[in-house]
Amino acid sequence: MNKLLVLVILVFSSNIGAATLTTEGYVITIEVNCSEGNVTCNDVSYTGVSRKSGNSIELKGETWHATCADGITPCRFLGYRFKNGSFSYLVLQSGLLQVFRGENEILVSEMGTWLY
Repeated sequence: MNKLLVLVILVFSSNIGAATLTTEGYVITIEVNCSEGNVTCNDVSYTGVSRKSGNSIELKGETWHATCADGITPCRFLGYRFKNGSFSYLVLQSGLLQVFRGENEILVSEMGTWLY
């Protein structure tokens, strides 16, 4: 079974647990709050803690998918997206955490390790 399929099964099988991404600077906990069987979810919780300062932030967001050839149907799971004012947070299934200000200014870009 490929890694992507295993990740999708783990993420969408239930909301009984959370996945944690640990990077050099942050510990991010993601919880998908949708029922089993949903391909997409608009109710995802993000709790991020700075490993340097101990400061934390809680956000609400959604799953993020590439679309199929029809441009509408979600196909490949990419990760999660969260907004906080002009800041965007991307947490990718590959373990990459990115924080943007506006559309293009990257404030954080760190690879991490997932723990399920």
